[in-house]
Formats: sequence, C-alpha cells, structure tokens
Amino acid sequence: MFDILTVIPGKKKQTQSGWTSFNAPCCHHNGHNPDKRMRGGVKADGDDWNYHCFNCGFKCGFKLGRAISKRTRNFLSWCNMPDQDINKWSLHSIQHKDLLESILHKKKQNKLPKFKEQPMPEGELIYTANKDHQIYIDYLNKRGLQHNDYPFMVNPNAEGRQAQGIIIPYTYENKVVGSTIRFMDDRNPKFINDQQQGYVFGTDLQKDQWEVVLVFEGIFDAISMNGLALTHDTINDNQVAVINKLGKRVIVVPDQDKTGLGICERALDLGFDVSLPNWSEDIKDANDAVIKYGRLNTLLSILDSATNSKIKVEVMRNKIAKRI
Repeated sequence: MFDILTVIPGKKKQTQSGWTSFNAPCCHHNGHNPDKRMRGGVKADGDDWNYHCFNCGFKCGFKLGRAISKRTRNFLSWCNMPDQDINKWSLHSIQHKDLLESILHKKKQNKLPKFKEQPMPEGELIYTANKDHQIYIDYLNKRGLQHNDYPFMVNPNAEGRQAQGIIIPYTYENKVVGSTIRFMDDRNPKFINDQQQGYVFGTDLQKDQWEVVLVFEGIFDAISMNGLALTHDTINDNQVAVINKLGKRVIVVPDQDKTGLGICERALDLGFDVSLPNWSEDIKDANDAVIKYGRLNTLLSILDSATNSKIKVEVMRNKIAKRI
C-alpha cells in the first residue's frame, strides 16, 4: 500500500501527539491564502490515516478496505499525486476488504469458550465385582471397549427412560462440565446430552507428546481411538477454538453416511485433514471399524487415508455416497 507520508510534498515535522505537520495544500483550493505555517496535519495508524487542516478546516481520511472518497481524492491530487496512482491505491484498498473480513471472522471464531463446572452425574463407576453391572460391561465389550477405557458410570436403580443407560461424564481440564447417557435399548433418543455450547469431548484424553488429534462425530468413536468427539455432524466456531488450542495436526474422520459426509468441506476450509478410509460397506464409523479390524489397524487406515486435498476427498466421498 501507499505510505501517505511519502505523498505529502515539502517539509514535514513530527509532533509529540503523533501528528505530522506540513504546509496544507488545501487552503487556496478552498478560498484561503496558501498555508506557509505548516497548519496541515496527518495522523496515521498503520495503513489508515486522517488529515485535518487547522487553517481552512478541510478534513479527509483513508481506511483500508474502502474505496478512496471524493474528498480524499481531491487532497491527494492537491499533493500532486497522479490520478493513476490514486486509482491504483483505491483498487488495492477494495481488494483488501475480503481479506480483512476473513481475519475479523477468524478472530471471532477463535474465541475460546469457557465451560462452567457441573456436579458429577448421579450414578456409580462400573465395577466388575458388581453383578448388576455385568449387562453394562457386556454392552461395552460388544462395542469393542473395556469398562476401564473411560470412567463409565451407571445407575442400576434408574427407572423409566433413565434405565439401562451408560453415563459418560464430560470433562474439560479435568473438571466435570456435563455428561451424556447412552441407552442400551437403542430407543430414540439414544443419547440424552447435558452439553455446553462449544464443548468438544476428549480433550483430557490427549497427550502432550502426541502430534496428531483425531476428531470424530460420536462419543464411542472418540473413546475407541483416544480422540475427540463433536457429538454432532458439524464443527461450530467455538469447537474450532477448543481443537486448535491443542496445537496438533487435526484429522477429521466423518461417519460414512449421508450426514457425516457433509462435514468434509467444513473441515478442509478450516485447514484440517480429512480421512475417509476404504472400510467395508458394513462399517459406518470408527467404532464399527475397531470392532471389525481392531484399534491398531483402524488407526493405521485413518492415518494412511488422511489428506487435505479437496480432489482426493471428493473422490472418496463420491465412492462412499454411491453405496449408501
């Protein structure tokens, strides 16, 4: 961009208040005698600047991202700036508009949410010696999980819709901030969530030495692979901030169904990698893959398929969509 101080002709003087004083070029154009007492002043803030004449009172200014106004155009002409340079400056400014809006949006979406600590959900940790807990242990085993893979909780005495549910505490920085209940009978709703806006499950599962973080939709996918869970098929702005705070390479692993495939574009736009492994047709998500292939093979397939190429993701997404 143009530096306004290089445009102003003649002698210039810097004041303690941040103004640059010089002989105002506007006075005789506005019916006054030419200024010879350096009563014109420019104050710059980065690319933006304001001009004020303390003799004839003429004012104008410039703000990056906006076209040059008629008053500012006149001022620059009075400073002997060629019209082609003024037009070039105005065009460059307008071209910066989208960039500035993108930066402002990024700052907004990167605002890290604060989560309120919540009381521990009502229930008890799963205990193998408790016979009442065996049905819950069996269910977890069918999902390829062990009861001690996560501090799962249960409430064997619950009745009605609260019965036969596995309670999964939500933690953030090792504090309980919510929970979900997964019901084993598969009636709708399968989950009842107590989740705060912007929460991402699994941040406390991550290790400092890990270079990669896997992001899934579902809770059991995340627990199976020591990853994160969005708990839905979108990534909202607050969740982006939580994920980016980890400072790791991010690989988003969508569910291989119609709703899951919709997250791919959002992930790529955020600069994340996407992984759509070539699993068999009966595999819907990472937890299904763990049950069929085991954790190590599932992890290797995810890492091998991870890419930030929109073309590669689109090819794989179309392939999966045809079989859904």
